Amino acid sequence: MGHHPISSKEGLALVDQVRKLAMRLPEVSEQVDAFGHTSFRVSDKPFVMLGEGGEEGPSLSIKTLPITQEHLLQRRHFYKTPYIGHHGWVSILGKNVADWQEIESYLLEGYLRSAPKRLAKLVQTT
Repeated sequence: MGHHPISSKEGLALVDQVRKLAMRLPEVSEQVDAFGHTSFRVSDKPFVMLGEGGEEGPSLSIKTLPITQEHLLQRRHFYKTPYIGHHGWVSILGKNVADWQEIESYLLEGYLRSAPKRLAKLVQTT
């Protein structure tokens, strides 16, 4: 069974929105993996991933602190990311994203969890 990169109108719009936020951070790269997931990485460590499959539409997965994950899982629309949720990843369907400022704060948290100390310091001092 083949995996394809994100190609729906909704999926591409979600990737574009996340790209605008993620690429503001130092030394972030974008990558599409063998499963068709688009990820944003720092030092080759992913902190946000997007994918689409099924009828649910595109989804957004973010690496969070365990306490943040616990908090988000109490809220409607957020769910533990399959396969990697035990590492603090939480997901939401793109159609359920209501507050991009909130998502941006989680992206920053994921970045800080993945970035080397020298880059984290750059972000935390600005």
